[in-house]
Amino acid sequence: MDIKKSMAAQAYAQTRSAAAPDPLPNSAEEGVARFLGTFSETLARGEDVARAAMTGGADPHALVEALASSQTAVDTVITVRDRVVEAYQEILRMPV
Repeated sequence: MDIKKSMAAQAYAQTRSAAAPDPLPNSAEEGVARFLGTFSETLARGEDVARAAMTGGADPHALVEALASSQTAVDTVITVRDRVVEAYQEILRMPV
């Protein structure tokens, strides 16, 4: 596993709000739905800040912070995707 990707996943986990931890999901589907919802919210927030920065409504620090958060979220999704593909390939290699 690429060290850069694992660090991205850790950084993303640390940026999430520690004040109000999420309850555990009841099923894998609920967990995936929550994960993808958080991902889309992060990207939307980054787009809003970028749009505001282009019109002069946000400072450069907020833009850099939003872009870093978005990049961390994308790196996390890429890592999860790679793990899912790896697990699927491992299942295909199993003897029947």
